[in-house]
Amino acid sequence: MADAKKMQLRQRIAGELENLREQSQLRSLEILSGVNLCSNDYLGLAADPRLKQAVIEAVASARQMGATGSRLLSGNAREWEELETEFAEFAGAESALYFGSGYTANVGLLGSVLRPGDIVFSDALNHASLIDGIRLSGAHKLIYPHGDMQFLEDALREKSSSPGAKVIVTESIFSMEGDVARIDHLLRLAKTYGAELIVDEAHALGVCGPEGRGVVAELKLEREIFATVYPCGKALASAGAFVCCGAALKEFLVNRARTFLFSTALPPYVARQIHAALDIAREEKSRREHLNEISIALREGLSAAGLNYGASSTQIVPVILGSNEAALRVAAQLQAAGYAVRAIRPPTVPAGTARIRVSLTSRITLADVHRLVGAIDAAVHPRDLSAAEAAALANA
Repeated sequence: MADAKKMQLRQRIAGELENLREQSQLRSLEILSGVNLCSNDYLGLAADPRLKQAVIEAVASARQMGATGSRLLSGNAREWEELETEFAEFAGAESALYFGSGYTANVGLLGSVLRPGDIVFSDALNHASLIDGIRLSGAHKLIYPHGDMQFLEDALREKSSSPGAKVIVTESIFSMEGDVARIDHLLRLAKTYGAELIVDEAHALGVCGPEGRGVVAELKLEREIFATVYPCGKALASAGAFVCCGAALKEFLVNRARTFLFSTALPPYVARQIHAALDIAREEKSRREHLNEISIALREGLSAAGLNYGASSTQIVPVILGSNEAALRVAAQLQAAGYAVRAIRPPTVPAGTARIRVSLTSRITLADVHRLVGAIDAAVHPRDLSAAEAAALANA
């Protein structure tokens, strides 16, 4: 009997893998090469020698390599407390609490402040970490169509007399669409209907706003948002995430956020890395301007080629192809042409919207963008090339 149950589990796993394979949704780990268009290293800091030197010095002077425990046990350090104070000032918030990843920050925040009986209004295209945090909380989740402010207002009005807290949750820049949430409008709705607003700035930190402080700071709304999450693994080329909020909420999270309570702290030298990355990012106005320039050029090029990039207005530019098979085919052709891209398929994006997600960084040149548009056009719209065109594409 025990052997039969063991086989049942193994057969289930084998069956699900086969289903994924048949639907062209089976994923695998790969080491990509070529012009990197998959990276979230928006400011190019991952290869910046200044950041590398800062990490070398931090490790060399570290008292110990491991944190040895959670922050509440043996893992707290002066470096983390100083960095939280620095980041709160940078973000314009009263307080900040550091988590080991953006995922644990979102799950810890939402899973602790929400409870059964509360209502969460979640954008349909929110990141999986936000979705999972809401699920774990047990709160009632009401999903509104992506960016649909009228639908959201109608839902808030309908639920206005319901008991329990009400919270709107959104990304600022959506990770697969590259469009920007209407944070100011969301905040007005929250105030009108007695709700709070939580914003994930994962893809805006370092890119938008004064000194790269994000969309919330660009709108000067820092002290009006209930909580804002700033992951450090993208434009800051580091690790972890800050939840910026009021002092009372920080104290609550220290006591109630399970992903904080029960996670071993990262080593203190990581705090030095984030500090150095933040210093560099604040000064890199020219990289932000260049990133904006090449993003505009890419969208204009795709538009001229008749390609669908959705509502993108940022450094994340999807090329929406529809079927999984089309996305896989185009990705393979672009990889063969020297571009590191991946096909993005459901469930990461809605069914029927499989795509190539182009993620630009400041290390990409304008010439790179022009060649990329030609390569995408050729992959999406196959045609008979002249010998000169074929040679040009091969050398792109």
